[in-house]
Amino acid sequence: MQDAVLNMTDTAQPRQAFTELLERHRGIVFKVANSYAWNPDDRAELAQEIATQLWRAFAGYDPTRSFSTWLYRVALNVGISHVRRDSQRQQHSVPIDDELHDMADKSAADPAEQHQLGQLQQVIAALDPLNRALMLLYLEDRSNREIGDILGLSESNVSTKISRLKQRIREQFT
Repeated sequence: MQDAVLNMTDTAQPRQAFTELLERHRGIVFKVANSYAWNPDDRAELAQEIATQLWRAFAGYDPTRSFSTWLYRVALNVGISHVRRDSQRQQHSVPIDDELHDMADKSAADPAEQHQLGQLQQVIAALDPLNRALMLLYLEDRSNREIGDILGLSESNVSTKISRLKQRIREQFT
């Protein structure tokens, strides 16, 4: 569903429109931050950096297009840049610690289901940034076309990559 076309004629209007749209779609910011930063401080810093970059880029947003698609594109680019900067600083992978990467639904009643969810999250966390973004959007039930728009890939390329990722994940669980 397209977001309402925004009237941004006076100087206060863009800030208010941005604030309202960001509040409405803030879950996307936190999902991306949770996918690309492992400890709570880094996640909070990344979420803030995403919001800052969204504001800087907001003047270029076309209000006739989907805000969530635009937001995902900016947020994922910031997340991927964060991972690249972090890996350049550390030159090694960060171990996944369930206590630090608290994405699992702790309210799940079935321990086996919780264990499987934790395993899936570890597999996704170990993916390179592009494939992690693909899986994040796929698990969000985004269409291949929308994923392609967000990541700058063709719809058929998205379909192929997701199919390969699903096969790789199945192989890791067998």
